[in-house]
Amino acid sequence: MSTSPFVPGDRFSGFGREAFRLEVLGECGSTWPEEYRTGAWSRVVMAARRAGKRMYRVHVLTRPLSACVEEDLTWGRVRHVPAGEEYYVLDVTEQENPVPQAPDFWLFDDETVAVPRYGDDGEYLGVGFPDAGEAARFRAYRDAATARAVPFEEWWATYRT
Repeated sequence: MSTSPFVPGDRFSGFGREAFRLEVLGECGSTWPEEYRTGAWSRVVMAARRAGKRMYRVHVLTRPLSACVEEDLTWGRVRHVPAGEEYYVLDVTEQENPVPQAPDFWLFDDETVAVPRYGDDGEYLGVGFPDAGEAARFRAYRDAATARAVPFEEWWATYRT
């Protein structure tokens, strides 16, 4: 796997039809990315949607939520869903996790995988790119997670703290 200081946001102008994100970390970094504070991520999502592209993610989580994840869901996701990002939750509090070995990752157009790297404190360190031959494994993670996830709005209405 090659590693790069690549910021995943750089990739969003180049994908053709869809970008999928699997989030599996139960904690966040100590600082929020600039695009979350300024609303730039919502603009990226809206531009992709206007171009007919799909952006979606599954967040694997357990309750009770950490303060960081709750904050992320409260203001980050509530902002991005209306911008057009499809957001799903795979709550594994009372069910088996179908993707226990999966790392956080982005999958672009079913072929290009970007795996964010984090330090022990949760700080973003860059991204690794698995070999192209590994894309099938990440597609399997995506498919297993999406098969058991529920729409964010449905989960939020039931479990919002």
